[in-house]
Amino acid sequence: MQTGKLGEEIAKDYLEKNGYKIIERNFKTKYAEIDLVVEKNKELVIVEVRTKRGDLFGTPEESLDKRKLRKLWLNARGYVNQAHWSGPYRVDAVCIILKSDNSVDRLNHYPSII
Repeated sequence: MQTGKLGEEIAKDYLEKNGYKIIERNFKTKYAEIDLVVEKNKELVIVEVRTKRGDLFGTPEESLDKRKLRKLWLNARGYVNQAHWSGPYRVDAVCIILKSDNSVDRLNHYPSII
């Protein structure tokens, strides 16, 4: 399984175990693709999953630059408009580092990154 897809699966399992309901996976907007759309406590959460094997070439967090954050915000707004969501929403990131055997070395969930 590709690193990105494995990371999304790990993030999905983590979020479900923490009370989030999965609404959409790999939802395409005109700007890009949203990895996960979830809901918890009547709040919609757009989730960006960043996965790397080791952190030798930088951490997943470092890949969330200004350009990527802007794209995430546009994606979130696009989804909210298309879904006619009128409640609160936010954009989170789940950053994962995998070991060589595909087990999780580190998983961090960052609520409200924008």
